[in-house]
Amino acid sequence: MSRSSKTGTAYWATPAMCLAGGLAYLIAAWIGGRPGLSLVLLALMLAFGVILMLAGRKSETVRHLLDRRDERITAIDLKATAAAGGVLVVAVLAGAVVELGRGHSGEPFTWLAAIAGVAYAAAVIVGRVRG
Repeated sequence: MSRSSKTGTAYWATPAMCLAGGLAYLIAAWIGGRPGLSLVLLALMLAFGVILMLAGRKSETVRHLLDRRDERITAIDLKATAAAGGVLVVAVLAGAVVELGRGHSGEPFTWLAAIAGVAYAAAVIVGRVRG
């Protein structure tokens, strides 16, 4: 029995994560004493999820990014994720250098860089063991 991409579990994963992220923002900002901001953040995350679902109806690329069945699009997504991760690591390292140059401890940039380094090393090890 085959399922269409719109009914597959993978298709709903990204909108579900938008909802979960929005609820996390809602709770965190509410606890932090910013109920107005909490509602705005929830609305933004829900709007992003809806936009993705609507774009998936018109865009083959978005549709395939949501359902994860197209190997070519999945490879493009992997490269885009790696590029975004690389840019983020450079920004974190730059932030650490600036903070250290100002005479501060470098936090939170130094621990973010350490987490990125450990995650990268772990991924290389796991990939090597599995490969």
